[in-house]
Amino acid sequence: MVVSGDSSLPRPPHVALFAFPFASHVAPFYSLARALAAAAPSAIFSFVSTAKTLESLPRTAGNLRLLPFEEEIPDGGSSAGLEEMVGKFLQAAPGKIRAAANAAAADVGGIPVSCVVSDAFMWMADFVAEELEVPWVALFPGFPLALLAHAHTDDLRSRFGSEDQVMPTHADKLLDFIPGLATMRVCDLPEGIIFGDTNSKFALNIHSMAHRLPRAAAIVLTTLADLEPDSTFHNTYSLTLPIGPLNLLSPPPSSPDKENCLPFLDSHEPSSVVYVAFGTFNALPPAELAELAHGLEDGGVPFLWSLKEEIRSNLPEGFVERTRLRGKIVNWAPQVSVLSHPAVGVFVTHCGWNSVQESIMSDMVMLCRPIFAEQRMIGRAVESMWGVGTNLDSGITREAFVSAMNGVLKGDDGKKMRKRAVEIRERTEKALLPGGSFSENLKSLVALVCRI
Repeated sequence: MVVSGDSSLPRPPHVALFAFPFASHVAPFYSLARALAAAAPSAIFSFVSTAKTLESLPRTAGNLRLLPFEEEIPDGGSSAGLEEMVGKFLQAAPGKIRAAANAAAADVGGIPVSCVVSDAFMWMADFVAEELEVPWVALFPGFPLALLAHAHTDDLRSRFGSEDQVMPTHADKLLDFIPGLATMRVCDLPEGIIFGDTNSKFALNIHSMAHRLPRAAAIVLTTLADLEPDSTFHNTYSLTLPIGPLNLLSPPPSSPDKENCLPFLDSHEPSSVVYVAFGTFNALPPAELAELAHGLEDGGVPFLWSLKEEIRSNLPEGFVERTRLRGKIVNWAPQVSVLSHPAVGVFVTHCGWNSVQESIMSDMVMLCRPIFAEQRMIGRAVESMWGVGTNLDSGITREAFVSAMNGVLKGDDGKKMRKRAVEIRERTEKALLPGGSFSENLKSLVALVCRI
């Protein structure tokens, strides 16, 4: 789309969206961009991320454009880890965002950006919005209650200290002095708030984000119905807009089942298969991975395990051969299709927020082994707040895994969990319908970013 520069014509709104191009942030944010573009066909939307991440996104026609940042992420050498790459990118981000905003305007015939929307981790987009004198809207794509924890970082540090002062002395203390976090414990908090490396580049960025977000015109939350009341956030943020799971706003194309996961599931009885997946960027400690394998073998159940080839060397010797007739190990599975398949009875997960939302929206119960960041808070919520799963946060042993698995697959607890998941799914679907709370919040968001 190239728009005429005729000054006699009213200029359409031009919304620039800046993604955080790491982990699982880009695809959900792109779903939001697609939903906004569909709801406001007369506006222009420029979606900005790295060239590499843009390649993987489904192309869309019309008023949603894809633009790469001017420069790619600094390489940093073969030994550079994810944290180092993220740190270098964030350091350069203000300049990248400023250049991308100018490029976006030039790309559509000089129509300037009229609103900036960013992933909350890209909070420095507010600097550019300030320079342009336009609103800044932030999407927090993670677990909303984790945002509350980050917002109270300074209070938490004044109460409990930081790093070596915290654990194990305060590990089990409840956070009941923070509205909305009464069921959470100190040990459930993400690293970098009061324990772990509070001075890492990533922790410092999140701390800065928490201080900057109250300036946003609105904060968009991706969540399920009735899980976090709006009043929980009112003391901290002027406007929050929960809009539901992002993949339901603008569903992506179906993922190809390249390793024939679905035919494997077709051959099994309803609610009999254990599905195991720990996300793209998460890995169990090798000893626990071996214990999980022993538990799957001891339990005698069919299973589908999404496990990268390079990690399989940590499996017990002979495990693959001994379980070949009832187990299938793949490099990648079409997760939404797998979770909604009637043969799957339980999801063994790291508790990434996208995965948990997909699980509940598929009426699926969970066995949770959180690994890092907000995953411990989500695992605690899955078990103690919503009652849709069992938390194995102290680590996986073969005995504990078999016991928890049997309780979910064969016991009354599993039936109760599934019933609660169904209730949450139904309330969420209702909120997404015209007139529902999520649908109305999306309308408010469209009006805000397009200044209708």
